[in-house]
Amino acid sequence: MAAATEGFAGWPASGLDFYSGLEADNSKTYWNENKDVYEASVLAPMRALLEELAEEFGEGKIFRPNRDIRFSADKSPYKTAIGATLRTGGYVQFSANGLAVGAGCHMMAPDQLERYRAAAAEERSGEELVRAIAEVENQGIEVAVRESLKSAPRGYPKDHPRAELLRNKDLAAWKQWPIDGWLHTGGAKTHVVDALHGSRPLTLWLDAHVGPTTIARTR
Repeated sequence: MAAATEGFAGWPASGLDFYSGLEADNSKTYWNENKDVYEASVLAPMRALLEELAEEFGEGKIFRPNRDIRFSADKSPYKTAIGATLRTGGYVQFSANGLAVGAGCHMMAPDQLERYRAAAAEERSGEELVRAIAEVENQGIEVAVRESLKSAPRGYPKDHPRAELLRNKDLAAWKQWPIDGWLHTGGAKTHVVDALHGSRPLTLWLDAHVGPTTIARTR
């Protein structure tokens, strides 16, 4: 990741305008005509933010702006948000809708899912997870699930006291803010840091009981 040449000062309004325009005209023509706006008003601020977050949260990695359309019915070539991951597991996203921060397991590999279910089912670690979720939610941060089973997974009783948690195939903290004046200032960093700190009860539990996948990726 290229080093930022200036300190993080938020995203300018032109960054929001860029994504509003891209949502209306997701074409190569629009992208090429506005690429300089993307680089100066979207990409550069994200790089500057990641540079400042690196000491506490590890190096950041920005996702490519191009969509993988090989197996998608939607052939729009570009993503309508810029997203970046942090080495410690956090995620930052900027779009025409504002700013969002996530932390946790957005997609569990089979080995992670097995460990997650075992820990969620066990009384002590399972109750720790319940408390961790409550702590995060009490700070105004959502604990979101994108995909879950209709009932408890095979091998676990359907009436398990934490059956709802056992059904999850992912689990992550998520905080999203609408457009506000602070988004255009360095104060946006404070919102990101506070959300990552507020998510720690959940991420610490996941680190302790789930951890990274050990399954090698195949092409």
